[in-house]
Amino acid sequence: MANPTPILDSLRQTNGLFFDEFNNRPQGRYVHFVLVRETESFPIFQTDGNLNTIRVRSGLNSVAENAPKTVARLVLFKRKQTSPERLVGRELLRKHGYITDTITATGEETSCIYNPTSREERRCGQCADCVIYGYAVGETGAEKSKVYSDSAFSITPYDESHRSFRFNALSENGTMYDPGAERPRTSYGELDHVVPQVFFPSLITLRDPTYAGYLYVMGNILRCDRYGGGETRTGKVYNHLIAVYFADAEIFSNLRYTQTIYDWLNGRQLYTAPLDRDAVLEAAASCCAELIDQEPVAIARSLFGTEVRAFRDEVVSLYQNDAQVSELLRTLHEKTARYYTGVGRGQGRRARRSESEPASESES
Repeated sequence: MANPTPILDSLRQTNGLFFDEFNNRPQGRYVHFVLVRETESFPIFQTDGNLNTIRVRSGLNSVAENAPKTVARLVLFKRKQTSPERLVGRELLRKHGYITDTITATGEETSCIYNPTSREERRCGQCADCVIYGYAVGETGAEKSKVYSDSAFSITPYDESHRSFRFNALSENGTMYDPGAERPRTSYGELDHVVPQVFFPSLITLRDPTYAGYLYVMGNILRCDRYGGGETRTGKVYNHLIAVYFADAEIFSNLRYTQTIYDWLNGRQLYTAPLDRDAVLEAAASCCAELIDQEPVAIARSLFGTEVRAFRDEVVSLYQNDAQVSELLRTLHEKTARYYTGVGRGQGRRARRSESEPASESES
């Protein structure tokens, strides 16, 4: 019988890619997930009521004669990428019982509140979300994120990538009139939305990975498909996986990647509105290979082309199997709990102070 997971097994058995346990100090191993995020709905990537934009150089070389030197691009801020993905992971941890939303009186402490707002609400410090994605809660503790991200930029300019839509708030009877009201509601408004088929090249980096942590982050990326504001009604995004690199340092930026893709499309007269998906993915793969050859890093392993597609299929298959997911999360939780016991428990100022002070009679 053929091995159903040849790529995953090969990665797990390759020396020097993964650590057996989580490390507190950087060890110089990085996994880079190279993505192209494609909008499939009308997401809202905004701050203070406006879509986030920035004017930057259009491409690195501006090879096309008619290409503008600078363009205003949409910006998908880093937190608008990692926050939805880590929440997908927390949902999975909650489903399998590794985190809860309440303080437990006895047994293993599993309460873990995302963005706590009171003394009773806190981060547990030992679940996969806390250890891998990090947290900071005043004096009670802190953990630096092992997932690095940065803002992503649209390939197409702002003018080609958004539309403004009006909205209203209907009453339950389907009209703008409340029962018995003489005048209609004034709940009118207008919002800028990103249109479908806008592409955001993006890199997500995991530092000093364990094998289970690597699959956890990869699963969160593949399973997350809603980003931005109003995600319950819009915001569908598909994450195309272009390549995976195991390296000893960080690699090229999102902006450089976007500008190189822009030049590639213009140079081959494939720049259209909207962009053709196949052309973008071909450009993304070609530019990724070109840029990685220019980086002063040592590549221990790379997944590219047919191999990265096979890898993606294997991870998808894993997450379709509830028993395999349960085993993955069990292994991951054991490692994050050991990390918390050995290192994470002393991360906070309060914890360090309590360790240096003698215990009272009630504590001893």
